[in-house]
Amino acid sequence: MLRLGGREFDAHEPVIMAIVNRTPDSFYDQGSTFRDEPALARVEQAVAEGAAIIDVGGVKAGPGDEVTAEEEARRTVGFVAEVRRRFPDVVISVDTWRADVGEAVCEAGADVLNDAWGGVDPRLAEVAARYGAGLVCTHAGGAEPRTRPHRVTYDDVMADILRVTVGLAERAVALGVPRESVMIDPGHDFGKNTRHSLEATRRLGEMVATGWPVLVSLSNKDFVGEALDKPVKERLVGTLATTAVSAWLGAQVYRVHEVAETRQVLDMVASIAGHRPPAVARRGLA
Repeated sequence: MLRLGGREFDAHEPVIMAIVNRTPDSFYDQGSTFRDEPALARVEQAVAEGAAIIDVGGVKAGPGDEVTAEEEARRTVGFVAEVRRRFPDVVISVDTWRADVGEAVCEAGADVLNDAWGGVDPRLAEVAARYGAGLVCTHAGGAEPRTRPHRVTYDDVMADILRVTVGLAERAVALGVPRESVMIDPGHDFGKNTRHSLEATRRLGEMVATGWPVLVSLSNKDFVGEALDKPVKERLVGTLATTAVSAWLGAQVYRVHEVAETRQVLDMVASIAGHRPPAVARRGLA
């Protein structure tokens, strides 16, 4: 059972986490949800299309202009409070590596802290424990926030992913984060080249076998683009193919830009796996 905020999800229930970037320079949407009203409209659409979690980010993952903790909080805290007011049942996640920002957004109503940079600020898990919030424990290969990998190597990338993410998850629980609210993430593209991310995908079952719920953030990423030689705006098909493979291997939470398309893929895989009945069953029965 995965428990986030006021929601509970069964082990075989795929969960969509919709991305809402409060940044002017995000790699995919180019700042389209930087202002409040477009961002709130995005939340409304994502929830209508089947997202259970809204993931709010105040800093672009890649290199760019410096964003202080104060500016990150300014972009996220008030927005989290407004989303909580308008959508009381939605699970709110905030993508941050900073404990001070984590504390502020939890005060505003956030349910999950999405630590995409692998515990670079160890106090973030302490914040999650103090507020009873969920925590995403990610493998980033030891990279500093907002840096790109350069000639990074692993003897065994999945072994390193398991060592880091399981270690972070166990530490979080020891600090008091509810065990049923901790997820592990292989960190596609973070501290990895394309071959590393592809290997992490095909070996995802090894993460699932740990018993921790697995979150994947695949949407339109560079490893998809390089695998198919496609620019950012032409990576949807590759993303959905990767999503289907990840679902078949047992990942549970999917951080995405395109909610409706992802929902169809996850429902179809669940139906093939026997975890979900067909929405309609008329063929051969008339």
